Amino acid sequence: MITVKVSYTVNPEFVETNKKNISLFLEDFKKMNADAFKYTVYLKEDGVTFVHFSSYINEEIQNEILNVPSFKFFQKMRDESGLNDTHRISVLNYVGSSFPVF
Repeated sequence: MITVKVSYTVNPEFVETNKKNISLFLEDFKKMNADAFKYTVYLKEDGVTFVHFSSYINEEIQNEILNVPSFKFFQKMRDESGLNDTHRISVLNYVGSSFPVF
């Protein structure tokens, strides 16, 4: 299993656009095999910092997800919005859960 946490802060005027772009790729993700990955997005209480958590059953599904056109569009728009060196990616090592992950 591969689990990744991504966090970044956007400019306040980009928050609504970012939410819209996230909704677009999440709709596409919902059409895919939900048994092979989980993807959630949160907005921190500061109102401008987004946190994405994703878990993939294997590298193949991770690559498939990361290449969905609406996700690539979201990434491009996010990156071009001016992240001011706030983009952080962490790979997490699974320890346990109160529910079946896969």
